[in-house]
Amino acid sequence: MNMQENARLILGLRAKGWTDTEIADFLLWIESGEEQYKPKPQTKE
Repeated sequence: MNMQENARLILGLRAKGWTDTEIADFLLWIESGEEQYKPKPQTKE
């Protein structure tokens, strides 16, 4: 992905209500594959 695509991804996730920490952890998971950063399913309230 180039920088423009990365920026669009981040802005899109922010628009969906993700926090900056959730976004950073997601990107770390994509790059590293480490389970500690893997997104958790959202629970319905």
